[in-house]
Amino acid sequence: MVIELSNGKMVLSPFEVQVKLNNQCQLYGMVEDIKFHQDALMMVADAGAVRWSLKLDSNEQLQTIKTELGIG
Repeated sequence: MVIELSNGKMVLSPFEVQVKLNNQCQLYGMVEDIKFHQDALMMVADAGAVRWSLKLDSNEQLQTIKTELGIG
């Protein structure tokens, strides 16, 4: 599934999340390393040595991503 973001796009698969930002930066994370901070609309990938976070555009977008990934 592809989700359009205000600053790029996100590609979701059952095992991996890819974020392609408009500035040509690409972020990757395994689904088991993804967490969400609902109040802040943040998606955080934390695999120990590698960590990134992304501010989402809306609560609806956050819920769509969580549903597609089968998280909570």
